[in-house]
Amino acid sequence: MDITIRSAVPDDAEALLAIYAPYVSDTAITFELEPPSLDEFRRRIEAIGARYPYLVAEAGGEPVGYAYVGEFHAREAYACSVETAIYLRRDQRGKGVGRRLYQDLEVACAARGITNLYACIAYVEPEDEYLTQASVRFHERMGYRLVGRFNKCARKFDRWYDMVYMEKFVAAHEG
Repeated sequence: MDITIRSAVPDDAEALLAIYAPYVSDTAITFELEPPSLDEFRRRIEAIGARYPYLVAEAGGEPVGYAYVGEFHAREAYACSVETAIYLRRDQRGKGVGRRLYQDLEVACAARGITNLYACIAYVEPEDEYLTQASVRFHERMGYRLVGRFNKCARKFDRWYDMVYMEKFVAAHEG
């Protein structure tokens, strides 16, 4: 399968929301409880894309996944650090789409002077029907390392979930 990576545009909102909404409704991968409206999702793409890389993976001209980074912390000293997000159409998992998106995202971040990427990942032990540890394993394969864990910090589907932070440096810390 030929994958093309490009920057997201607001007109991608409908296709990307179709990818994201099942993660909200059916999983604990995101702690958002209700899928956003199409207008809200379009605003998110515009706001994030104005400041940070927001990438779309296409196969056959159709979006099959997306990844972006956003503000890690509002204070200026954190400008070199961002939080990552990635969502794939379910039939695209395990096909290298996520790896391609993240590789391109890392290059785009380093080119903008961003050094630290942080993945904030929902976590549960043992795995349940709403959440596996696949995201942690994916990030480990991508070179991220575990740097923190918040226990029982989110509640979804009448269950408590943890959150882990994983970190990757994509550029040298100079000066």
